[in-house]
Amino acid sequence: MKITKTKKSWGIILLLFVLIALFAIFPVPPQAPIQYYDRETGVLNTEKVAAEKWLVWLYNNPVGEATLWALVKRKLVSSLYGNKMDRPSSAKKIQPFIAEFDIDRSSFQKQEFLSFNDFFTRKLKNNARPVDSTLTSIVSPADGKILAYADISNSDFIIKGYRFDILSFLNNAELAKKYIDGGLVIIRLAPADYHRFHFPISGNVSSNTRIDGEYYSVNPLALRKMTEIFCLNKREFTIVTNPLFGDVVIAEVGATMVGSIVQTHKGDFVNKGDEKGYFKFGGSTVVLLFEKNKINIDADLLLNTLKGHETFVKVGERIGVSMTRP
Repeated sequence: MKITKTKKSWGIILLLFVLIALFAIFPVPPQAPIQYYDRETGVLNTEKVAAEKWLVWLYNNPVGEATLWALVKRKLVSSLYGNKMDRPSSAKKIQPFIAEFDIDRSSFQKQEFLSFNDFFTRKLKNNARPVDSTLTSIVSPADGKILAYADISNSDFIIKGYRFDILSFLNNAELAKKYIDGGLVIIRLAPADYHRFHFPISGNVSSNTRIDGEYYSVNPLALRKMTEIFCLNKREFTIVTNPLFGDVVIAEVGATMVGSIVQTHKGDFVNKGDEKGYFKFGGSTVVLLFEKNKINIDADLLLNTLKGHETFVKVGERIGVSMTRP
């Protein structure tokens, strides 16, 4: 029986689809759990990851990686999903989300929300996050899990063999020189966290700088495969100048399904703890950069990082002190 060219072409296409399907369901290797220290209790906890199976598939399966490159990292996908989370119909996701991640509602300013993003960008009661008022202290700008490095030039970042590339991150060679051997603090916000970010010190604030980029996940499951994510993703930064801390870079990094980074602060001076802005839907990251010999990062944060674990902190909690005396 003679096989026509059309049948042969369809046969090849069908075979390709079968191969792709087989690769797509090919099991990925087991992933080590994400563990972090709760600073308040000192207990080492295991993080419950939203959409964990999906993340593992995207970054560890060949078809998943192709999907990540072709679609998921693109702004369009994150924007579309972000817009979906703005719709009133998305409000039905709020209660299951709160229950799944055991989120404490008592600190919320309001209890009823118009959409999932309205809940996601929620404000807290004024006394919910006390700010350390000590003149020489610097506080966490967000609720999240911290990695801290006293000297970037001597520290491997996240995974052995990769160093944090300040030049690529800031996209400014002259500015990067100031921080090449300074301190680095990374605060990772998981989807269940409070998603407004605040100023860690008082001082004069610069205008906002935006750097276009991709929308890779910032979850450790993704960072284990792509350690350069922070220098690839969309990000924004401002500089706060303070006599005790010098010029401190405060940068917000976008991530998969983050609809946008919204800056709410106006003016050229800020007080420690003032709101700076918020992330719309998705996990995100705030990065702090310090000049050399300007900050003593708290020892427990440095030690936990050295052991390969993050530390959970809250907005307003002290994370270090100035090396300069008032």
